[in-house]
Amino acid sequence: MLLAEDQGMLRGALALLLGMEDDIEVVAQVGAGDTILDAALAHRPDVALLDIELPGKSGLDAAADLRARVPDCRVLILTTFGRPGYLRRAMEAGATGFLVKDGPVEELAAAIRRVLADETVVDPALATAALSAGPNPLTTRESDALKASADGATVADIATRLHLSESTVRNYLSSAIGKTGTRNRTEALREARRQGWL
Repeated sequence: MLLAEDQGMLRGALALLLGMEDDIEVVAQVGAGDTILDAALAHRPDVALLDIELPGKSGLDAAADLRARVPDCRVLILTTFGRPGYLRRAMEAGATGFLVKDGPVEELAAAIRRVLADETVVDPALATAALSAGPNPLTTRESDALKASADGATVADIATRLHLSESTVRNYLSSAIGKTGTRNRTEALREARRQGWL
């Protein structure tokens, strides 16, 4: 199993606890998302246990990389953020499991075994919330514009970063504000993140 978690103490504790299971061996540990694929190619784990919020690359993006380059490796997302949008994005990226971190370690070990048996494992409360939330209403370009505005960038800065005209950026931001039911791009960004759309 490959374990990707940016908090060193938590990563070490998870590796220790899972290593106590007779049938689970942690073959690689990484602390950044942009090192997941290389570690998976080097160690060929059966399962990758990924956090979402990782430096370098998100666990969701890394899950898509693993599906493309190491298709035999099953992905189980383990996150603090049980957001419906994250669940939907994880499944679209090829994850076969999605759990929140507040469960017992025995539940995690059982989920790993189930994923290895070709089952899909999803936190039940989160699955219900995801079904009622519906799909992400933002287009790729609206999402890009919101993400580019995260550091307080001006419309001109965003236009330069995305190679778009300023009026096009304004249109994308305005549309994103409308779709999130917010009053400005800062609120829209906050709501899109809260929903797990970004």
